[in-house]
Amino acid sequence: MDDSAERLPNGVHSTVTGGPDTVLIVVRGPSGAGKSSTAARLRAAYGRGVAVVGQDVLRRDVLRERDVAGGANIGLIDVVAQHALDHGFHVVVEGILAADRYGRMLARLAADHRGRSFLYYLDVDFEETVRRHATRPLAAEVSPEQMAGWYQAHDVLPGGLEHVISRHSTLDDTVGRILADTGLAPPGRAPRP
Repeated sequence: MDDSAERLPNGVHSTVTGGPDTVLIVVRGPSGAGKSSTAARLRAAYGRGVAVVGQDVLRRDVLRERDVAGGANIGLIDVVAQHALDHGFHVVVEGILAADRYGRMLARLAADHRGRSFLYYLDVDFEETVRRHATRPLAAEVSPEQMAGWYQAHDVLPGGLEHVISRHSTLDDTVGRILADTGLAPPGRAPRP
């Protein structure tokens, strides 16, 4: 990052990032909505050249930090996404990424990106998140009561920045829509090496 970058609270920086051909995708939503599965399927559809920046990986595994306002993971997500974009990777940032804590960073990341940016919110009600969560290995560690403490209904970013995907969209439908919107894997194009 050069000296002209503006340093913001929480380690978030403002600087032009990525290239004209890079694609930034943000997939947000409640726990159990299908964000990680969507990110994995997007990468699988495209092949090498897609970096998945998972909030849980950076916050829980790397930093072992609780999800709090002003957390160090906010800036780390920003820096990792920028670094990958600057090195020619397409990037999928995925996580709950609550609007009140992560919204400013995500809006700035998208605005600073030289390529195309697409933000999605998986709008899944609490009952459906619990149903989906029960199918994951994490269900043995996290109860529906704990999930209720994290759940925020329709937590979309302000300003109409996101495409809202309803709970009725299947994983295949969601991935297909994002691939079509972004042109990330157009027909006839070979995956990046």
